[in-house]
Amino acid sequence: MPTRGPAGRPDRGGTLRIARPPASDAETLDPASALSAYEYLGALYNRLVRIGPDGTVAPDLAESWEPDAKATTWTFRLRRGVTFHDGRAFTSADAAYTLRHILDTATASPQAPVLSPLIDPKRLRTPDAHTLVVPLKSPHAEFPSLLTHYNCYVVPDGSARSIGRTGIGTGPFRLASFAAAGPGRVTAYPDHWAGRPVLDAIDFYSVADMQARSGALLAGQVDLLSQTNLDFATARVIAASDRATIARAENAQWYVLPMLTTEKPFTDVRVRQAMKLAYDPEHILKAALQGAGTAGWDNPVPPNDPAHTAAHPAHDPEKARHLLKKAGYERLAVDLYTSSYDPIFTPMALAYQESAGRAGIRIRVKTAAADSYYTQIWMKKPLMATYWYTGRPVDQLLNQVFRGGSSYNETAWADKEFDALLDRARRETDTGRRRELYGQAQTLVIERGGAITPMFADRLVGISRKVRGYAEHGFEFDYLRIGLKGA
Repeated sequence: MPTRGPAGRPDRGGTLRIARPPASDAETLDPASALSAYEYLGALYNRLVRIGPDGTVAPDLAESWEPDAKATTWTFRLRRGVTFHDGRAFTSADAAYTLRHILDTATASPQAPVLSPLIDPKRLRTPDAHTLVVPLKSPHAEFPSLLTHYNCYVVPDGSARSIGRTGIGTGPFRLASFAAAGPGRVTAYPDHWAGRPVLDAIDFYSVADMQARSGALLAGQVDLLSQTNLDFATARVIAASDRATIARAENAQWYVLPMLTTEKPFTDVRVRQAMKLAYDPEHILKAALQGAGTAGWDNPVPPNDPAHTAAHPAHDPEKARHLLKKAGYERLAVDLYTSSYDPIFTPMALAYQESAGRAGIRIRVKTAAADSYYTQIWMKKPLMATYWYTGRPVDQLLNQVFRGGSSYNETAWADKEFDALLDRARRETDTGRRRELYGQAQTLVIERGGAITPMFADRLVGISRKVRGYAEHGFEFDYLRIGLKGA
């Protein structure tokens, strides 16, 4: 299986055709409230900061940023000479407006619960056209990392009512057409501040079925499959074809078997610990992904994140048996829900069933309908399969997915010591000490939390053999340099 896409430089021009899963009729180009239009957002907009390939915060529309001594006020120095697609100059007023738009309750932004405890929109300051000052309600030494989220793309001042249709941003492409849950097109913006993109245009097609998307690639009808992690068998067929091949986004997704900690038997921390000790992550990685990824060892922080801690308990079926006996669940039998929503869910569930069986745990794998999986199963059944995209900075990841009371906390786990560690980490201005605190928080997730995290998966991306310059990590996609040979 290839580890990367075709090498070499693309030719200038041409149209890249991308097939993506369809979204709902409510799909919007407003970054603040968007839930699925990742491909459009990355092409049309920029953020103040982004995540670099090494996992650290990198410049985008902000060239630099610095906190005060206590990390309670952050000052961002903005790029000059940047224009929106309608010709307007980008200024600090647009940056401040973007934050206010996210925080506006009428916007219903998924990022608002992350930023609203920190930012009072009335206190934002713009001392000049190229400076944004963000006073915080409480110290946060990792605050810029929260602005790398895909809901934080910068929009023009005053554009709330129209931005969902116009898509006017500062990105390398500008909108030509867009239909919610349907096709769309973006064209190169020649005045982009980082230079004109290689491509002339990108066409987006909505194709519901993964096999249909793969078939379109093999037939030469599209050039790239987005938001699609191919199963290994399909990836092998594509890699062996004359028209298409496979590229990889390393550790692009983390797969989870969330245990609802509010439902028996998972209310007992000993049962949660046993469920983790009972299985071998290396076995699941091999069985479900044929090794195309990294063992997770129940830590959701990716191994390439600078804050990742590698320490974890070893696979120990006998200790798992002992814990279950002490908890009164010596013959534990539980249902594990999966579906065809993602091709990895069922292989992962079956591999876990086999591995945990060696510790005496009987797993009954139940297949649910894909179209209602995230409304009827996710966060409702005590044990099920799901996944997340990596690319979230450690502070956002731990607070959004694991802090008690968070709307994205899929295990409903609440631990006061864990929450206090996150608060201390935010106040800590020493980088080394702050990483130690995030490391301690990861240890609590591993030892007490409800998330079984067997593996990080390389996303196997189907691309045409004509594609050159493909580069992707997390939610970051290089729209400037991707192109086609023989365009």
